[in-house]
Amino acid sequence: MASLRDIKNSINSTKKMSQITKAMEMTSAAKWNRGVMNAKAFVPYMEKIQEVTASIAIGSGGVNHPMLTSRPVKKTGYIVMTSDRGLAGAFNSNVIRRVHQTIQSRHKSNDEFAIIAIGRVARDFFVKRGMNVILEIVGVSDQPNFESIKDITSATVGMFTDETFDELYIYYNHYHSAISQEVTEKKLLPLSDLSSSHKLISYEFEPSAEEILEVLLPQYAESLIYGALLDSKASEHAARMTAMRNATDNAKEMIKSYSLIYNRARQAAITQEIAEIVGGAAALE
Repeated sequence: MASLRDIKNSINSTKKMSQITKAMEMTSAAKWNRGVMNAKAFVPYMEKIQEVTASIAIGSGGVNHPMLTSRPVKKTGYIVMTSDRGLAGAFNSNVIRRVHQTIQSRHKSNDEFAIIAIGRVARDFFVKRGMNVILEIVGVSDQPNFESIKDITSATVGMFTDETFDELYIYYNHYHSAISQEVTEKKLLPLSDLSSSHKLISYEFEPSAEEILEVLLPQYAESLIYGALLDSKASEHAARMTAMRNATDNAKEMIKSYSLIYNRARQAAITQEIAEIVGGAAALE
C-alpha cells in the first residue's frame, strides 16, 4: 500500500494537472468562439461566389474549362486537414483513419494517389508510413486568414490543371456543435456538379464567359479549401475544449478518490498508533 506521503503527492500533482487542463479549456473556449464566428462570416462570400460561378458556367453553355471537365482518373489527390498538435480527443485520429482506409481500399500503389497534408499530425502520419505526400503546410494560425494559405491553395489547383492528379478530394472535420464534429469528404475537382445545389441566376458580364471563368474558377476552388479550413479550425477548438473539460472532470474525480484513500490510510495509522500506546501502557501495568 502506498504511504501517506505518496498519496498526498498524488493529490497535489493531480490538482496541478487539473489547473492546467482548466486553463487550456478556457483558452480553447475563447479560440472556439472566434473560430465559429470566422467560419460563419465566410459562408455568405463562399455561397455567393459559388452561385455566380455556377450561373456563368452553366448559363453560358458550351464553356470548356479543365476544371469543369472530367477526365480518365490515373491519379487521385487528397487534401487532409488536421491540427499541428494533439490533446483534442479523436479530432485528428478520425480524419486520418478515414483517409487511410479510403486510400487502402481505392489504390494499390503510391503512384495512384497524392496527399496534400495541412497540419503536422497528418504530415507526420503519412510520411512515417512512406505514403506519397507531395505538398504540406504546418504552423497554420488558430485563426487563419486567406493570405496564409493562398500559396498552397493556388499550388493545389494548379496541380490539377497541370494533370498532376485527375481528381481531388478534401477531408476535414465539419463543425456541428461544441460536442459534435463530423468527418467530411468532398470532391473538390473537377467541378462537375455546380448546378446541383445552386439556383441559377442570369448575369450580364463583360468580357466573355471563358475569360471570366479563367479567373473565377480557381478562386472558387480556393474558397472551398479555405472554407473547409475555417470549418476544421472551429471543430479543432471545440474538440480540444471538450477534451480538456473531460480531463478536468476526470482529475477532480481522481482527487476525490485519492482523498478518500488518504483519509482512510491516515485513520488506520492513527488507530494503529493508539493501539500501540494502549498495548504499551497495558504491558507496563
